[in-house]
Amino acid sequence: ADGLMIEVHNNPQCALSDGQQSIKPESFKNLMDKVKILAEIEEKKIKTL
Repeated sequence: ADGLMIEVHNNPQCALSDGQQSIKPESFKNLMDKVKILAEIEEKKIKTL
């Protein structure tokens, strides 16, 4: 299985846990735009929770 688990927080520095590995929502959107392009090339579907 292929998958990504990404922590998103509006203010990672103030997150109660995992702040150092969290990204801001705008960074998440940029990342997902790129992931969608790659998924299309690989003929894979993106499922979200």
